Amino acid sequence: MAISASRLLPLVFTRAPASVVLIRVYVGLVFACEGVLKFLRPDSLGTGRFDKAGIPAPAFFSTLDGVFEIGCGALILVGLLTRLAAVPMIVDMVGALLITKLPIVWGHASLFRTEHGWWDFIHESRVDLAQLCGSVFLILVGAGSISLDARLTGVNSLRP
Repeated sequence: MAISASRLLPLVFTRAPASVVLIRVYVGLVFACEGVLKFLRPDSLGTGRFDKAGIPAPAFFSTLDGVFEIGCGALILVGLLTRLAAVPMIVDMVGALLITKLPIVWGHASLFRTEHGWWDFIHESRVDLAQLCGSVFLILVGAGSISLDARLTGVNSLRP
């Protein structure tokens, strides 16, 4: 079943300025690199981390997460289907915050045994929160004028 151009247009159209590229590059690179690291360091950042966090089927979910982070991170990085790619990354960050970081507040985080309370939660959550906010921002404004999305819709990529 083919997607018509009229249905795809809302996903790729953007009037956002060129400066959005800064957010896109940061968010896309972090997601893509973290996805790669799940495969390069499976014990500490992939299956082992998912297992220690108590996530069921840790091999399956760490692989799925890594693939999504690499794929969606790359799409965000180049600005292709940016809004669509940001959706699973929001789910990813909400899951990471709820499963691994929020328990820090009560002192029951399996990945952070010595940390507890609000300040430790905020400290450990800083990258997750930045990625979440960046992904929400990209859904709201789109990829910006320096992107493949803008090129597909004919938006001038030299506009500030």
